[in-house]
Amino acid sequence: MADQIQRFIIDDTNVRGEVTRLSEAYDEVLKRHEYPAAVNRQLGELLAAVALLTDTVKLDGTMTLEVRGSGDVSLMMAESNPGGELRAIARLAEDAALPGDEAGFRELVGEGQIVITLDPKEGRRYQGIVGIEHDRLAGCLEAYFTQSEQLPTRLWLAADGVSAGGLLLQRLPDESLNQDDDAWDRAYHLAATLSEQELLELDAATLLVRLFHEEPLRTFESKALRFGCTCSRSRIAGGLMSLGHEELRQIVAEQGTIETQCHFCNTRYAFTAADVEALIEDPSDGSPTVH
Repeated sequence: MADQIQRFIIDDTNVRGEVTRLSEAYDEVLKRHEYPAAVNRQLGELLAAVALLTDTVKLDGTMTLEVRGSGDVSLMMAESNPGGELRAIARLAEDAALPGDEAGFRELVGEGQIVITLDPKEGRRYQGIVGIEHDRLAGCLEAYFTQSEQLPTRLWLAADGVSAGGLLLQRLPDESLNQDDDAWDRAYHLAATLSEQELLELDAATLLVRLFHEEPLRTFESKALRFGCTCSRSRIAGGLMSLGHEELRQIVAEQGTIETQCHFCNTRYAFTAADVEALIEDPSDGSPTVH
């Protein structure tokens, strides 16, 4: 099944939702790193979550979910962009013990916070923060919507190292859309019967029919998702320029070249002394020959 996200509404109500399932994009993230199995599962849930939330807020830009914790996993980050591209990384603390395969979200990250950043193509950047006060990522994100958006929101997330999936339900504030006062409670209770196995194995159409076959469900065109990294030589060059001309020249003098690597996709970039001088002369030229 192709990686995708499917949006739906229940007609004549203010209940909306999305369902997503990932396999290839998830695999592309995991094969670039060697994380413990428990971390792989949590990264899968984070990928599914960022896909769902990006579609929920209809963002024409980049969304980042960043989990910063005090536990053995000090950082997990997932990012989406308008083209349906996803990427993610995790960082283990320097003194981290190898977590057991069944370690859960709270056990891995400990105390901390989740930072949600919306960076639209046009307009102002927005950042929201919610504390890690629930045992699962889904519970923390539900709390964010309750506290910051005042929108009743429910999330179901699952991942097993091979597939990742997610379901989001949301009750919109516009009561003029609603002709069924019991719709939200009914939809929530139906969705709560969903098993992790169903979320990971069923395509969106089958899953929605299984859950809501008695509801007036309307689906929209699905959106394809895939792995993608926004790194480039020009972006890396821009970061290098922030170090200053003299420091760049000193590094080249000591090391011969400046080498760096994208943390997300592991692509390596190398800049020779000639490359660095070209950048200093023309900072807008971030695309010298790849070495």
